[in-house]
Amino acid sequence: MKTVLMLHGINHNMFGKRDPVQYGTITLAEIDARLQALGFELGVQVESFQTNSEGAMCERIHQAFEERCGAVLINAGAWTHYSYGIRDALAILTCPVVELHMSNIHAREPFRHHSVFAEIVDGQICGFGVESYLLALRAAVAQNKHK
Repeated sequence: MKTVLMLHGINHNMFGKRDPVQYGTITLAEIDARLQALGFELGVQVESFQTNSEGAMCERIHQAFEERCGAVLINAGAWTHYSYGIRDALAILTCPVVELHMSNIHAREPFRHHSVFAEIVDGQICGFGVESYLLALRAAVAQNKHK
């Protein structure tokens, strides 16, 4: 596997400050460091990208396709529930794609229960805080071995 791309969505730059009841106090930099450490253990390189711009997110997904990325992890935040543009960009990918969320989106507000990505991703992990990221990385690496 070449590289696993971790896509962080809208408002994730505010982790550690935003709604600690839902997201804890861990920062995005700390999440990325944990992913890189686990990636090293698993023998993969993890590259992270965060944006608050939907267009920039689509462009980075297109770039992942061109780079033949080994796998993509995505926590798109609120875009999960309505961004058909990001969904269509993800559908272009031929590598494993794992959707993840720190909180259990099915136990939150009703609008968060639906993911527009669900039909096109290989799987979803939610509700385990920062462990959701680590579980998603493990799943993507395992899934890549089967594709």
